[in-house]
Amino acid sequence: MTRPIQVIAVSGGKGGVGKSNVAINLSVAMAEEGARVVLLDADFGLANVDVLLGLKASNTIEQVLDGSCSLQDIMLTGPAGIKIIPASSGTRRLSMLSSLEHAGLIRAFSDIAMQLDVLVIDTAAGISDSVVNFLTAAQEVVMVVCNEPSSITDAYALIKLLNRDFGRSRFRIMANMVADEQEGRQLFESLNQVCGQFLDVGLIYAGAVPFDVKLRESVRQQTPVVVAAPSSPSARALRELAKQAQKWPLPAKAQGHLVFFVEHLLSAKASVDREAVQGQ
Repeated sequence: MTRPIQVIAVSGGKGGVGKSNVAINLSVAMAEEGARVVLLDADFGLANVDVLLGLKASNTIEQVLDGSCSLQDIMLTGPAGIKIIPASSGTRRLSMLSSLEHAGLIRAFSDIAMQLDVLVIDTAAGISDSVVNFLTAAQEVVMVVCNEPSSITDAYALIKLLNRDFGRSRFRIMANMVADEQEGRQLFESLNQVCGQFLDVGLIYAGAVPFDVKLRESVRQQTPVVVAAPSSPSARALRELAKQAQKWPLPAKAQGHLVFFVEHLLSAKASVDREAVQGQ
């Protein structure tokens, strides 16, 4: 029996909370545990996963839509054998796809469905239509927050939008750049309290990544901290997240689940487009 594909979206509301580092290290740590992982850089305006890993993308998902190459052709190989789907930087085209391009995207993803166990999506910052589409389509959402008022406010705004307009009711919260586990728990409880008061959602604590000089050094080295400094506090926390993720419930549908994800992604976009038209 074919194993269902796990789709995990990593987001954070505001920029600067470290979501790309969480997405990259989660992907590498899961791959080191034996999973076949594909990391999709879904920041179609300011793509940076390839830069953070010191890789150079000669082609991106834009060329896949043009029909000049396949998804397999553009995938880069990163640490622990993860595959990276790079996005174009500085273009808005990928957030405004035609129906034909939508169909091409579904076909492209179905071509790689048998080659992966986990798809990790590094979304853009903010609450743009593109971010909402990916978060609505993904099975699991990991919301990365740090101990700043704007981080909590923006995370709450994104959770509220997804809950109110799309019925998303489960979010996993990862506290990042905190002093210790206690501060991470307190950060989670602050967000959980305000969400519980005003929204019908369930927040799940996914752990805390402590502020760690080794993590900063690994970014400068363009190497994931789980590789550059595997025994560091931040690496241990990110490996724990990866171990947790292996225990998260899998989708019931095995065959074609990745295609279902892309179809869901595109139906979410259509819903956003309709609401935009109705609001005019």
